Amino acid sequence: QFLQPEKVVVGQDVRPTSPSLTNALIKGLTEGGADVLDIGLCGTEEVYFATSHAKADGGIMVTASHNPADYNGMKLVREESRPISGDSGLNEIRRIAEEGDFLTLGRVGTVTPYEHRPAYIRHLLSYIDLSELRPLKVVVNAGNGCAGPLIDLIEKQLPLEIIKICNEPDGTFPNGIPN
Repeated sequence: QFLQPEKVVVGQDVRPTSPSLTNALIKGLTEGGADVLDIGLCGTEEVYFATSHAKADGGIMVTASHNPADYNGMKLVREESRPISGDSGLNEIRRIAEEGDFLTLGRVGTVTPYEHRPAYIRHLLSYIDLSELRPLKVVVNAGNGCAGPLIDLIEKQLPLEIIKICNEPDGTFPNGIPN
């Protein structure tokens, strides 16, 4: 309601509460008239990228970032992945939510899966000159977070032998805190 977006990117982290929170978020967005581009399990930086890449009006990442596994929340950005903070609308969003001052719209939005990763990987690789990389053995610890599947995809593009530790997403973070 604050942004009155037509299109919003939504992603979620691996926490056990993320799917139900994401489903409720998507329900609210679509009932509010927004179309949702669902990028699924991802890192926050992927929501930021996809929001700009899709020219969406906003993006929301369901995550508690580096906080313990039993926490959860949302990070919000507007067009061009500009953060929404207390100085740029978060307090107004809070007021609307607390007052239950919701507009009634006639349109219900749609939900579409959005495949951003090929473009995101091209974007990441654009920061390096692949011809300058020499074969290396690299150890990568994804910390059982959302980076593991992305590492699997990037690995195919690099002349590296990657030794993966805690690569499988696991929202209970059995090998340490999500940091």
